[in-house]
Amino acid sequence: MTAVIEVTGLRKEYRNLRGGKTVALDGLDFEISGPGVYGLLGPNGSGKTTTIRCLLGLVRPTAGSVRVLGADLADLSTVNHRIGALVEGPKFSPNMSGRANLELFAEMSSIDKTRVHEVLELVELTERADDAVSAYSLGMGQRLGIAAAMLSNPELLILDEPTNGLDPAGIADVRRLVRRLADEGRTVLVSSHQLHEIQQICDKVVIFDAGRTIAAGTVEEIIGNTSGRRIIVSIDERDLAMSVLAGAGIQSLPALAADQLVLQVDGSTGAAHVNRILAHEGLFAHGITADSMNLEDAFLHLTTKTIPAPAAIKELS
Repeated sequence: MTAVIEVTGLRKEYRNLRGGKTVALDGLDFEISGPGVYGLLGPNGSGKTTTIRCLLGLVRPTAGSVRVLGADLADLSTVNHRIGALVEGPKFSPNMSGRANLELFAEMSSIDKTRVHEVLELVELTERADDAVSAYSLGMGQRLGIAAAMLSNPELLILDEPTNGLDPAGIADVRRLVRRLADEGRTVLVSSHQLHEIQQICDKVVIFDAGRTIAAGTVEEIIGNTSGRRIIVSIDERDLAMSVLAGAGIQSLPALAADQLVLQVDGSTGAAHVNRILAHEGLFAHGITADSMNLEDAFLHLTTKTIPAPAAIKELS
């Protein structure tokens, strides 16, 4: 089956005022097979928005190739009607109603206006459709933006930071909507800083930094492959226990509590193994618990090359 998105060796350079160049993308590679929800993750300046602009034909890459729905950039116009996008927030006339804005967009794209009613129902804005957009909350405005992107009933929907600036209720609304659109058989690509939300809705994620792909796969695969697992040991003789475990090749991470050790372990090392090592030296812990990583932990580790403190320790800081 042909991939929905194929990015190979993508490079984008921008010229600066001094005659030099800034590299936004440096040989980026990833593939999205679809359907489902895919997260595009990276720190600020990692190239997320530049990548999305390349996918939409808004920016011409310096090198490399992009194929979207089987078409390369030169033929992107042939599949534009199958792509919906919301990039850098929706742009509407604030004094016009939500319905009127959508009807204007539909007319500009030669789309039957009956589709406007369908997308308003889809994003649950029918009751407020005739109110001026200036009266909409941020979350309603974002849903109206998704409605505009859905006018052509696209196979591929690209959303750049769709939950940016929203309150928890607005984020939950967008999350449910995105999941529903994907469950109907679409491919939804979401760029976001909301890692907790990404972890809840995405089938797969692509993480890149400095314009290069550094990890790709399901959330579970990325968490599992990033840096193993951690075990939290509560023990009075912390320094001695740290020395004993170091001798057994088990790494200790910083911990704030005076009677606590945080251990970085691989898949073959469990709490029972740690307990046996300590007991053999006459050291007895009064608590050993596993601490699993989440997507935010894995993301920080991959993009900063450090191991984040476990949740139990974060709460103390």
